[in-house]
Amino acid sequence: MAKTIVIANQKGGVGKTTTAINLSASIAAAEFKTLLIDIDPQANSTSGLGVENYNLSVYQALIGIENASDCIVNTYMPYLDILPSTIDLVGAEVELVSMEEREFLLKKAIQSIEGQYDFIFIDCPPSLGLLTLNALTSADSVLIPVQCEYFALEGLGQLLNTINIVKKNLNEGLAIEGVLLTMYDTRLRLSNQVVEEVKKYFGEKVFQTIVHRNVRLSEAPSHSKPVILYDASSVGAQNYISLASELIQRNNLEQKKNIN
Repeated sequence: MAKTIVIANQKGGVGKTTTAINLSASIAAAEFKTLLIDIDPQANSTSGLGVENYNLSVYQALIGIENASDCIVNTYMPYLDILPSTIDLVGAEVELVSMEEREFLLKKAIQSIEGQYDFIFIDCPPSLGLLTLNALTSADSVLIPVQCEYFALEGLGQLLNTINIVKKNLNEGLAIEGVLLTMYDTRLRLSNQVVEEVKKYFGEKVFQTIVHRNVRLSEAPSHSKPVILYDASSVGAQNYISLASELIQRNNLEQKKNIN
């Protein structure tokens, strides 16, 4: 059965989609069967993996008119599939409001495919609406990217409150997988201050891996590739390979392939 991890932060620009693309690609490179679900209407995870010209998407699976298995698209990485997003999701929040058990639609949609994967990652929109709520209800845990910048902890209280509400009312097994520090700049004292602050707040939940600001990491999406395929020797690629190894170890799984 897959370990399902939501990558969430209602704050935009924290490296959420970058993490979704590159962590799932790095886990897949270690030969773990991986599915990335893009539930963000912006569809950046979908385009970032070079997926285009698809007819079905997570939208059809979510509202129940297609089976999730029929909406999945294979990527050019052997162990990585994607359930792509579409602009149709923009109106989905309104449609979902009137649907029965609206918070459980994604959970129901992916139940039949969970056994086919080792890991399922869900990339959420930068909001705490019904799409993110569906993702949290479907998941085992939440990975929270936090950028090493001035307003890093702003809004995190609201996200943690939402996670606690979901845990209490909809998904009692939901846990925090970890907090990932992103956009770290070695030249800035502020970056170090944020690292200290986040570690003080979250303790052992903070991943040892820190994702540095890196030009190659920023360039990779424009080439529709994860950074591990765009420039495997870059700092960004090595950061996400390190994060994948850490995640595999945290879940007591044996690494199937050396990805360093």
